Amino acid sequence: MKSRRVIIMVLVIALFATVWMPAVASAAPSEAGGKIHIVRRGQTLSSIAARYGVSPKAIAKANNLRDWNVIYVGQRLRIPKKGGGASAANAQTNNTRSSGVHTVRRGENLSSIAAKYGVTVAAFKNANGIRNVNRIYVGQRLNIPGRKGNTGSSGAAPKVATGRKWVEVDLSRQRLIAHHGNTVVLNTAISTGLRRTPTPIGTYRVRNHIRRQTMSGPGYRLPNVQFVMYFVGAYAIHGTYWHNNFGRPMSHGCINLRNGDARFLYKWANNGTKVVIHR
Repeated sequence: MKSRRVIIMVLVIALFATVWMPAVASAAPSEAGGKIHIVRRGQTLSSIAARYGVSPKAIAKANNLRDWNVIYVGQRLRIPKKGGGASAANAQTNNTRSSGVHTVRRGENLSSIAAKYGVTVAAFKNANGIRNVNRIYVGQRLNIPGRKGNTGSSGAAPKVATGRKWVEVDLSRQRLIAHHGNTVVLNTAISTGLRRTPTPIGTYRVRNHIRRQTMSGPGYRLPNVQFVMYFVGAYAIHGTYWHNNFGRPMSHGCINLRNGDARFLYKWANNGTKVVIHR
């Protein structure tokens, strides 16, 4: 009698396992099948989104990301299911490809764009006359090498920027944009004045260039400040080596740039070049 009960219990357990195990097996892939992505070195939100066939906006929304450019190595990102957002992104990509022009979106870099179209970064540089692969900006229109309708693949020299030069400083976005007529030649993160030492708002002109100098004031002394361009009073645009917090206010009122960007601007902007500072 006892052995019969044991046999019955074994059969019940076996029957239960047969029903329950497939459900567990089907649930596991949905949890581990690419739904969590761990960010690796060199990846951007756009390249990750392209890998999973969803839009960068959908990933940003799923992970409460305020700034698409701020992700870090080792970060765990939840990848949303493909849906309307991905379809819209794919439609936009298809339209862009058919026209031979790509419009840069937030979170993209030249490497991720080149990978999307199956061409090299060097080909994109040559087709668009890009000197520095890190200097592309949101809204920029890039010729896609080898696509119908673009002029870069013909081997012709890129168009030279013409028109007046002027420098725009956006305090709200902490960006400096250098314009040459209708062409943007530099769009980069900066650090302007802190609340107690603000950068003056208005329209000014570059007054003079100083290759290097020591800057000092209450509580600070900074030797070997390079690529200095004064535009009003003691306020200048200049290179910065003592911090790397570009994109947020840090200065005593001057406009801090990375030394590489400051060098470019120093050589590009003549005395008299307009400087427009606004919020």
